[in-house]
Amino acid sequence: MGQLVRKSVLIVLGAIWLVPVYLMIVNAGKTNADYGKTSPWQPTSLGSLVDNAATAWDRGNLLDGVISTLIYAVVSPSIAAIIGAMAGFAIIALKLRHSFLWFTVIFSSTVFPIQMVLMPLFIGYVQLDLYDTRFGMILLYTVISVPFSAFVMRNFFSGIAQQVFEAAVMDGAGSWRIFWRIYVPMSFPALVAIFILQATFIWNDLLLGLTLTQSRENRPIVTLLSALQSTYGGSTMPVVLAGGLLVSLPTVILFLATQRSFTRGLALGQF
Repeated sequence: MGQLVRKSVLIVLGAIWLVPVYLMIVNAGKTNADYGKTSPWQPTSLGSLVDNAATAWDRGNLLDGVISTLIYAVVSPSIAAIIGAMAGFAIIALKLRHSFLWFTVIFSSTVFPIQMVLMPLFIGYVQLDLYDTRFGMILLYTVISVPFSAFVMRNFFSGIAQQVFEAAVMDGAGSWRIFWRIYVPMSFPALVAIFILQATFIWNDLLLGLTLTQSRENRPIVTLLSALQSTYGGSTMPVVLAGGLLVSLPTVILFLATQRSFTRGLALGQF
């Protein structure tokens, strides 16, 4: 009985979660005339879905955004995951002095919302010639991703017995070798989970891309997509929604392709 109730609740929650997806697909496939005359809930033949997606792709110059965002979403989470793993290794395995204080300092950057530092961040980027550069965006996304990475890896490494580190030391391995040859391979699922979550955040970012980039070559994909709705973009809602479907596909594919490792990584060391 309990299992039936659990499944029923999950089915209902899944259906509720799919409602926005349904609305997006239904309205992205409408013509301009259909969108103005029919209810947003009313489906049509979806015959204009491909045409609307092609219009969004061409008019929004989304190829440039895909290239830039792909660079940001691959490089920054990868670097942040390794830095977070190093921090977690130092805190848990190496027993760093005042380790909790260091962890608090690293994680404290997540306390304040990013909106509070947008203006000084913008000024600093302009002064350092990092504004509207791919290097500047990679640097920012990496810094933002490190605290969460350190938090996850600290929890993950705390589930690995200290005897593993001690045995490696007894065999003559140094700290650097122990980290790369033992701890990193053991924490691969956690690293994958960190990468997926942070890559998804970067792929869907609008605020930072809108504030710190200007040229279409450096702007993230969601920022370019939002320009379709602007006064100068002049695109209709079905075109914008079709572009939103295109933009969301990579993250969906990423989750589907790595769901096993992602699930294991969320277990935080429970092998």
